[in-house]
Amino acid sequence: MNPRYDGLVVQPEQPNGATGHYHQDGPLVWAEFHGGPVKTGRLVGVCGPDGVITAAYCQVMADGEVIAGTCRSTPDTLPDGRLRLTERWRRADGSQGISRIEELVTTR
Repeated sequence: MNPRYDGLVVQPEQPNGATGHYHQDGPLVWAEFHGGPVKTGRLVGVCGPDGVITAAYCQVMADGEVIAGTCRSTPDTLPDGRLRLTERWRRADGSQGISRIEELVTTR
């Protein structure tokens, strides 16, 4: 799988009001996030030939907390054809986890 991320709009698998807007230029991928618990956030990274994104991110939460870390996002296709990214993340404070974000139904 080698998806194109330019114009992709995503939300968490369990929607919470946050959305992300992705851009791509060759292997360079970047995104802006906002809404729900996220006041503002940025991601910047590279996309491998398999579509996997390796990136760093920083976000300011609605409560003022600043979170930074790295993530590795692996794409797959949902039954309805939308893209889902499984994100394995590690924060600067050492915490880690897995999140899933899904493409919103949009025209891109």
